[in-house]
Amino acid sequence: MTVEIRALDLGDRHTVDAIVALQRASYRIEADLLGARTLPALTETPRQLRNCGEDFLGAYEGERLVGAVSWKRDGALLDIHRMVVHPDRFRRGIAARLLAALDEHEPGVERTVVATGADNPPARRLYERHGFTPVEERVVSGSIGIVMYERRVSPA
Repeated sequence: MTVEIRALDLGDRHTVDAIVALQRASYRIEADLLGARTLPALTETPRQLRNCGEDFLGAYEGERLVGAVSWKRDGALLDIHRMVVHPDRFRRGIAARLLAALDEHEPGVERTVVATGADNPPARRLYERHGFTPVEERVVSGSIGIVMYERRVSPA
């Protein structure tokens, strides 16, 4: 099935509900990989999501939301906050399509940053394949390893 990438409207209740359901399915897998009982995105409410201050792109198959990426931008810095794909759509290139769409959607970025679990090899491979390099590792919540990545682009 064809995947269409489009901007998501957090003012639309159905869209917000779809994002919450999607991230709960996706982050449950990451929590399991990391050995974490929970992650913040697993308990985020629709109201909290609506007020997160992030912009979103979504990947749709027909009318079904199967992936999403969110970010905040500050000048030439782009900070990716979420990358989620429904588990039944893993390994189909959806996250790669979302990253490419984000690059097109946000021209003029010189530096992009993102964090993922140190024990999440699929996410780490995704970012490394797309030009991100690890710049820092830290432990959060007592035992969860997080890797910070960045990708720099020379200004044109």
